[in-house]
Amino acid sequence: MRYGARDLCFRGLFLLAALLSTCSGLYEDQIGKFDWRQQYVGKIVDGAFDTSSVDRIIVATESNVLAAISAKTGDILWRQVLENGPRGTVKLLHVANPSSTGARLNRGGNAGHDIITVSGSNPALVRGWNSNLGTLEWEWSLLPSVAEEAASAAVWFEHDGLLYHVVPVWGSHLEVTPYQAVSGQQARSTTSRIAAGWIAKERCALAGSFFACGIKEQLLALDLAADASSTVVSKPLGSEAVGRPKAVRGEAAVIQNGRYYALRSDQKLAFGPNDAALVDRMVQEGEPILLQGAVDRASNKLTINAHRLRDFARFEQIEISTDFSETLGDPDLVAIRCKQSSGSGSSRAGTAGLVCRVLLSTEDGAIVLLQQGKIKWVREEALAEVETADFLDLTLSDAEGAIEEELNNKNGDVFGALQRRITAQVLHVKNLFLHILGVGPAPSKAQRAGLVRDDFGLHKMLVVVTSSGKVFGIDNVSGKHHWVRYLPSFTGFGNGQPMKLLVQRTSRFYPLPAQCVILGRQKHGARNGLLYIFNPITGQPVVGGGLVELPYRVQQVSLLHQTGPDFLKGLLLLDYDNNAHVVPESLAVHADNYYLFTTDQRGAQLRGFLVQYRAGRLETVPTWQIDLSGAGKSQQIIACEGKSPIEHVHSQGRVMADRSVLYKYINPNLVAVATHGPDNIHKYILNVHLVDVVSGSIVFSMSHKRIRPPLHMVHSENWLVYSYYNDKARRTEMTSIELYEGKTQTNSTVWSSLDAPPLPMVERQSYILPMAVAALKETITEKGITSKHILIGLTTGAVAEMTWALLDPRRPVTSPEKAREEGIVPYMPELPLPHEILINYNQTVTHIRGIHTAPSGLESTCLVLVHGLDLFVTRVSPSKTFDLLKEDFDYFLITVVLVVLTTTSFVVKQLASKKLVKQAWK
Repeated sequence: MRYGARDLCFRGLFLLAALLSTCSGLYEDQIGKFDWRQQYVGKIVDGAFDTSSVDRIIVATESNVLAAISAKTGDILWRQVLENGPRGTVKLLHVANPSSTGARLNRGGNAGHDIITVSGSNPALVRGWNSNLGTLEWEWSLLPSVAEEAASAAVWFEHDGLLYHVVPVWGSHLEVTPYQAVSGQQARSTTSRIAAGWIAKERCALAGSFFACGIKEQLLALDLAADASSTVVSKPLGSEAVGRPKAVRGEAAVIQNGRYYALRSDQKLAFGPNDAALVDRMVQEGEPILLQGAVDRASNKLTINAHRLRDFARFEQIEISTDFSETLGDPDLVAIRCKQSSGSGSSRAGTAGLVCRVLLSTEDGAIVLLQQGKIKWVREEALAEVETADFLDLTLSDAEGAIEEELNNKNGDVFGALQRRITAQVLHVKNLFLHILGVGPAPSKAQRAGLVRDDFGLHKMLVVVTSSGKVFGIDNVSGKHHWVRYLPSFTGFGNGQPMKLLVQRTSRFYPLPAQCVILGRQKHGARNGLLYIFNPITGQPVVGGGLVELPYRVQQVSLLHQTGPDFLKGLLLLDYDNNAHVVPESLAVHADNYYLFTTDQRGAQLRGFLVQYRAGRLETVPTWQIDLSGAGKSQQIIACEGKSPIEHVHSQGRVMADRSVLYKYINPNLVAVATHGPDNIHKYILNVHLVDVVSGSIVFSMSHKRIRPPLHMVHSENWLVYSYYNDKARRTEMTSIELYEGKTQTNSTVWSSLDAPPLPMVERQSYILPMAVAALKETITEKGITSKHILIGLTTGAVAEMTWALLDPRRPVTSPEKAREEGIVPYMPELPLPHEILINYNQTVTHIRGIHTAPSGLESTCLVLVHGLDLFVTRVSPSKTFDLLKEDFDYFLITVVLVVLTTTSFVVKQLASKKLVKQAWK
């Protein structure tokens, strides 16, 4: 018996192993299938080639990033993201040269601090980094001993293995303190105070070890690494100094008034207004070489000339002339590295067979590497500063377009329609036959690029506008950049107001192309409004260049609801004189009886206007004004959030446990306004107001004491969710508000803010979030049937998808029977953040600034863009994919079952008929 049981056990294990070898997982890995991430570093502040590696470029950027980039491919080898805000601002990047004296003194036999950075000012953090791995090797801080303003203006430089800390006291003197780089000990017993009454803010710059200022008609400079009693270097400019002098990388020299000035000699050289300069000593055995670069925009040619600083003789071996795309801004020379090409004999001058790499940083933020006179790669770092974005439907395919034209053709009788249909079918058969033979008509440009609409509307064009004025058309499925446009004269509106991206016409109106407009203001000059009108699918501007300069400053903008004969929505603009304008002017008649409102952030003022079309012109009538500044005039508006114009509300009520309906207070004109300011008793007060911007009435207000920003808000349907920092409890909290009309509905068809509807019932509740919030956004779908979820961008770089059931303000403290019947979760103050709700799993998005959502063709699916230092695109399904078969759906099994059932039904039918015949003969 014992051996029989053992034999049976072995047989069972063998059978189990055989089954395991033939089975596979039910769900395949979804990572990277419906989402993608692109990482960036930002616009370069300083950079250098790492001399210890042939494939590494060390850069520090305006986005507080220290990174190593591959010189061969442009990929990020490693990246260290420093503190956010002024604390992480890189003020000095020093890449040690193994052959230099300073590097040998600092190393002391330890190769752990190849890179030295200084960031922040209060306190300043000095760090040593390993260039191979990007790991932090050592760190020390310098506590501020001066005022906050003076500490933020402080600059650093490295000289002979020492770090010099320079604090300018404008109009008085300079305080210079040298430190040992590794230990942080002062190299001198006291701080040197160098008298310099001529220094002035916005007129001085640090060039090497010289502190130079352009004062009136002369350039004054002082060598801070020399003795404190050193004399002032004076250079006559010949004309009034314009702006701050620009330091030349690699040399104690500046560019002022379009001329190069060497601070250690009398050398000078004429420069153009947009020329860049770089001095390098490693090109020719330590002899300094000056590189001068500029772009000719007429021919889009980049030219880099070289001169020896000894005699300003031409150095033609490294001069470059190459094509430079119009989508790149004016370049700045950052670094150069040359080596002898293989197979070339060396010469005494070291210039024969030189192969050079030149690192450029362009005005729009791109990083460009030139090798052997050609562009090797380009990194579009403007995408690290995204201001606004939108998802646009793609165009129809050629076949679908032909069908659409047939359906849109209303002319002719039935026989004409039949003739067109037969002709179209014959043409389709002909094209199919020619396609099989390989001689068919060439596909359109959109089809060749794959930019055609899919069946479910999941494939769209992602239009992204950056703060530098660069616009991208990105494929939301693959992440490919289909087109790029650069608008050098565009900038945001200031005061935290970015450029606006408005969709005037979608691609639904075939054969008319889609049309978008970007609204900004002039970067220089009068700061008037600027419009750029373009096709979002191809990126091409409309006829005439697409650029429209407005003769006024824009205060407010809105899209008109009605369209013209070409299905184009007009732009309603309000200038600072409260005059209304419509672009194009032919659609001004549609702006009649249109309501606008404006906000004054500093004064906490809201104003409402009525736009009327009278006698062929627009008139603006002030209708209401609200002062939210409080009794002490200390409150300021920090957030203003309206509802999405494309939002659809599917259900107007909520079914209660007793089967009655609690109707939602759905006011499309409701705007949430948050004000914040100091208070004598509670330190800080946050006020949240719900304002009807048509009538000017305040529907609801609520105050929070001892609350500090950042504040993030989401306003949708009949609810509002916002997050803030509770200074008293030292934690991040979220508050949700729901508005209801009651058990009876005032008007179920058309909402009117002028009929003074009754004040709503308000449900509110607050919750504790265990992490800080960086951005909030709600999901949105085509018809609004799918449940709403809240996307929470955390400061850790994760994005959580929070169901509305956890934020419901009607969650009861206890769990009564009625709440259980309604499916309401009992109240708990802490909101859970399990790993399962993170939609970006381990694809961290550093420094999240915003989240954008858009509906797809599937009601269950919402498209999501998360932008910060990185870009992350994915799709979410809050109510699961109820309108789509799962990917693991067993088509074979269901086919077999259907065939068997169909066959069985026919067999049973025959048997039943025979049985009836036999029974009839009995």
